Amino acid sequence: MAGRRGESPAQGEGAPEALPAEGAAGGVPAPRSGGRAEARRAAQSKGGGRADDGSGAPGSPGTPGGRAAARRGAKPKKNVKKIVAWSAAGVLVLIAGTGGAIYYKLNANIKSFDADAIATDRPPEAKADADGNKPVNVLLIGSDSRGGNNSDLGGGEDGGARSDTTILLHVYADHKHAVGISIPRNTIVPIPSCKLPNGKWTKGGNDLFNAAFSVGGSDSGNPACTQNTVEKVTGIRVDHTMVVDFNGFSAMTKAVNGVDVCLPKAIYEGDINPNLHKKGNLVLPQGKQSVEGQQALDYVRLRHGIGDGSDIGRMKRQQAFMSSLASKMKSQGLSPTTLLPLADAATKSLTVDPGLNSADKLLSFGLSLKNIDMHDLKFVTAPWRYRTQDANIDLVQPDANKLWDALKADQTIDGQNATGQQPDAAASSSAAAQQAAPSTPATAAGDASNASVKVAVYNGTLANGLAGKATELLKGAKFSASTSGQAASTKYKTTTIEYSSSQKANAEKVAALFPGASLEPSSARGISVIVGQDFAAANGMGAGAPTAGATPGAQTPPQPLPTTVTNDARSADDDICANTTYGSGG
Repeated sequence: MAGRRGESPAQGEGAPEALPAEGAAGGVPAPRSGGRAEARRAAQSKGGGRADDGSGAPGSPGTPGGRAAARRGAKPKKNVKKIVAWSAAGVLVLIAGTGGAIYYKLNANIKSFDADAIATDRPPEAKADADGNKPVNVLLIGSDSRGGNNSDLGGGEDGGARSDTTILLHVYADHKHAVGISIPRNTIVPIPSCKLPNGKWTKGGNDLFNAAFSVGGSDSGNPACTQNTVEKVTGIRVDHTMVVDFNGFSAMTKAVNGVDVCLPKAIYEGDINPNLHKKGNLVLPQGKQSVEGQQALDYVRLRHGIGDGSDIGRMKRQQAFMSSLASKMKSQGLSPTTLLPLADAATKSLTVDPGLNSADKLLSFGLSLKNIDMHDLKFVTAPWRYRTQDANIDLVQPDANKLWDALKADQTIDGQNATGQQPDAAASSSAAAQQAAPSTPATAAGDASNASVKVAVYNGTLANGLAGKATELLKGAKFSASTSGQAASTKYKTTTIEYSSSQKANAEKVAALFPGASLEPSSARGISVIVGQDFAAANGMGAGAPTAGATPGAQTPPQPLPTTVTNDARSADDDICANTTYGSGG
């Protein structure tokens, strides 16, 4: 945020540590990683206290080392090669072994907002497919609140709260893919009626996107209003909302022992606080580094000194930071050394919707994400452009709506079907080939010349995964086929092959794979297959099965996403030094 008064990298270094030893009055000491014997010796020699001076002494948070290392008195290595991976059952055993103290401590940390503040006029819930697969949409809000202990970390003395960061995380139904959509905070959007702290509702109207979080002027913000706004703008139902404030963010980065980041230029005090009117001391050096606490906040909130100083560049760095944090947590697994301090740090400053208001609900949701590969965790920015009348931002249409529709249809950024009901390629090809055998020319079954014939496949029904089955059938016959999404209509009773005048012979070869299909000339280039209810019935899929994440009867985009979205996507395993700025100057 530009123009923060009194912000200094020296502020906020005393943020509460994760899981502090709180004596006998219900506190839970931080788990030590060196084994029980080392823990006992540390407790006897230091009275249960912890060294947190960065020395790496036994008992300090995150210090690895086994019993042998403790006996030798040697300084343990920071990176151990063998870490015990705790399963969910192991975590529950740990909780039970402490008499439930940790569970109740985490539960006590969590705050939730009023369910009555969520709008009643909402997009429909995503429908689970026949296998029970269902996508989940989570709204992640970074709170720029100056209330309570956040005033020192945030800089300045202004009251109220603002949403410094907002990401709509779409977890696909297969729970192997996810994408985070950053929404620029100064985008002009329609803000719906929202509930005030006094119980009254606002009239709503167009405003900056981050103004929704400030409705009511409270230090805790208004996450329900932001959720209502996101649902109105995107047409996507938000299943869960999570707000993390400065304190929580700072403590989380300490709990994982820092997050790796990269800067194209060195950052000085004057970049963090332009009101300083001088360069000041070095805050963050150029290049790769690990940051935590105040330095991590400085990184994700930084606007000036890099690129054009816009919020767009800052969002790119935030996406890089989230990618790096996710990779760090994934690599550490469910080790109690990191899991419990991280859970404590997160929940202390976490506000959630009523559906995530307990430790077991949060744990269950977290475990549901464990199978997402870092390459399949993407981050993009909603299509945007600067307004001509002011310095704010508009969403670009129809590009933004294509993005929202792709999420509703559970299509990934690179066009994959991630509904969770993926077709079995071999079985699909075999079954469909047997169905087509009586009228299939030998050349259609595998003519090498088919490889030069490009075919776009669309789903003309509401049967989930039908276009994918047809695509695999075509690939089995050596055609160069690709799934292109939903057709403009979902009421095709018969599969239709559309072709340009020069592709009639090839279209007839394609049609041989779909008995009873109709051939129709088209002014469009190439060949398109729109699979109908006949193909669905032949494959035992039914004609009326709803697509996961989509409203029955709704149309999803038949075209791929615009390059403004796909070309700028970041994978969580991308180089942390790449794509971290926008515009000239960095």
